[in-house]
Amino acid sequence: MTVRYDDIGNRLKAFRVGSGLTADDVAKRAGISRTALYRFEKGEVVKIETIDKLAELLDVSVPTLLGVGVEYVPSAVSYFERIRQIEAAAQHITVLAGPIASILASERFNEMLGEVLRESVPETIANRKRILQDIENILAILAERKVTYRQRTPSVVNLISALEIERFAQNGMSGRLDLPDSTRRKRRELAREELAHFARLVGEEPIGIQIGIVPANLSYSGFQIFRQPDRNVLAVSPFRLGERPNIMVGVAMITAAPEALALHQKVVDQMWKSALKGKEAAQYLAKLSQQSQRAHKSGL
Repeated sequence: MTVRYDDIGNRLKAFRVGSGLTADDVAKRAGISRTALYRFEKGEVVKIETIDKLAELLDVSVPTLLGVGVEYVPSAVSYFERIRQIEAAAQHITVLAGPIASILASERFNEMLGEVLRESVPETIANRKRILQDIENILAILAERKVTYRQRTPSVVNLISALEIERFAQNGMSGRLDLPDSTRRKRRELAREELAHFARLVGEEPIGIQIGIVPANLSYSGFQIFRQPDRNVLAVSPFRLGERPNIMVGVAMITAAPEALALHQKVVDQMWKSALKGKEAAQYLAKLSQQSQRAHKSGL
């Protein structure tokens, strides 16, 4: 197996960011300088004893840090940072992740996402302050992802679950269901705006973007396939953005294993065959938005 020190550095940074520790904290506890830590994160060769120390400090296994087999990622911050890193070298991305793929979402969606994520955190949860800081880190990572996507414009296939997009229209862009009625009405309006945004994307058929709406019931967990020049990478994740988000609990998995990639690609091919595409998908989204608008006017 070829050792890719750039990947080790990327994983090290992702797990360090997700740990909540500063670079100074990690360097001091590992007995190295902050400069050395930054060099490791940029892909410089690391001694195995230093990797052992860093893995123990960051509560991650050495195989995961080295990228041997499957990377197990228990932090939403670390997961989204890893996705940002992998995406930065991807030429093609297949996305099945919640009702809305964040890289294709509108500016309004991104502006509201912080508020939605923060309201999803219970007031009484023990580590609320840490989770709120994690949300700020996630928002910064997502903003950087968006900039990189617009600069590179890799091709994207976005599969959307019809059930999830219908629930998104019904519940609105909300972090929890017990919001005041006035807030819920505003959030449903935001959801309608996002449906209209995706309907325009489907109708305009921009180069490099394909959107399919899958009528069948799909898994609640999402996945993404990234095709890079020298390899393909699969990410399977329970972390969600948008309607009923989850950035607190779960374990994501990232792998380049050929079998895992082949099986998930087979699932993609099956879903794409049955998905609504083009004019049909645009009409479906427009109809869903109109139904939501009628429900809003009738006070439902």
